[in-house]
Amino acid sequence: MIDKNIIEKFGNLSTPFYYYDLDVLNSTLNTLKKESQNSGFKIHYAIKANANPRILKIISSFGFGADCVSWNEIDAAIKAGFNPSEIVFAGVGKTDKEIEAAINSGIFCFNCESIPEIEVINHLASLQNKNVQIALRINPLIEAHTHKYITTGIEESKFGIHTWELDYVLTRLLTMKNVHLTGIHFHVGSQITRMSVFQSLATHINELQEWFSSRNVDLKIINVGGGLGIDYENPDKPPMFAEYFSLMNDFVDLKPGQELHLEPGRSVVGQCGTLISRVLYIKTGSNTMFAIIDAGMTDLIRPALYQAHHKIENLSSEGNIYRYDVVGPVCESSDTFAKYIELPETRRGDVIAIRSAGAYGESMASRYNLRDLPGAVFSDEL
Repeated sequence: MIDKNIIEKFGNLSTPFYYYDLDVLNSTLNTLKKESQNSGFKIHYAIKANANPRILKIISSFGFGADCVSWNEIDAAIKAGFNPSEIVFAGVGKTDKEIEAAINSGIFCFNCESIPEIEVINHLASLQNKNVQIALRINPLIEAHTHKYITTGIEESKFGIHTWELDYVLTRLLTMKNVHLTGIHFHVGSQITRMSVFQSLATHINELQEWFSSRNVDLKIINVGGGLGIDYENPDKPPMFAEYFSLMNDFVDLKPGQELHLEPGRSVVGQCGTLISRVLYIKTGSNTMFAIIDAGMTDLIRPALYQAHHKIENLSSEGNIYRYDVVGPVCESSDTFAKYIELPETRRGDVIAIRSAGAYGESMASRYNLRDLPGAVFSDEL
């Protein structure tokens, strides 16, 4: 729960802005480090979740690696202190320019999603007279039980290599001298809260391990990707790292010398961030009251894009409870954060907190309607 007294510290700060609680972030990172070390797992923070430079510096200080999906993310990670030798580069559409820059920077591994991509990486590496490590992102054909836009492991998906392609992939790799197969990679989807999904993934990994062993392919890295969700209804609840890592320990059968890598993003930063806004107007409709705030879908697109739920709090009021549609000022009907939710009586100027906005808030912000991008305020600055 955000202390309502904190609004006095917000003072005349221009809203909307992202408020980051560094105590929450550091507590999450300490737990993640402890659990990963206990399990012997390697962590690559998914930069796409939140690329705020200060957030990145704090995460890198814990010694984690980075999972990147563009050269600009790799560049931001290196500038924030992540070691290039701990950076993996994923994504279905890496450009030649990005691949060349990544090879030059000395990253750990390319997570590859198609045969044409591997061929291009091999060619560009040969021009630099370098040998680079790759992992095959394999489509596990597992339903993530999450929103369809963030489900990535099903059959008709632009992501990953299908298992029936693997024989041909290995044949092609024999002809490529500048790429070295170091492991296999997976990513079922995002905001996964059913542990049974990860257990199914573990079973699939074990089956593939036997398949590669039968073909005398030695895999050093098993990368299970990310996807661990957070509790958006209970934003003060920490991620389920212990349960998640215990499951991976129990169900993924690693062979001697193998490493298990993970790429958490949302679960690392989601709960430390809050989008702070102020009420502009209360508008009475035919059947509802609209609380029109100065934050919009440009500042947190998840509700508009995924119909995602974020807990919303009025930090200024302790009045009687009424129901409101909380909406933004953007010229789109989808610019709605929540419908018919209970809030204390809400008035113009009240401070509204949209919780669990640390992941995919600031990183997905846009200037649609030529709106200003929100700033970031950290708890140690107040």
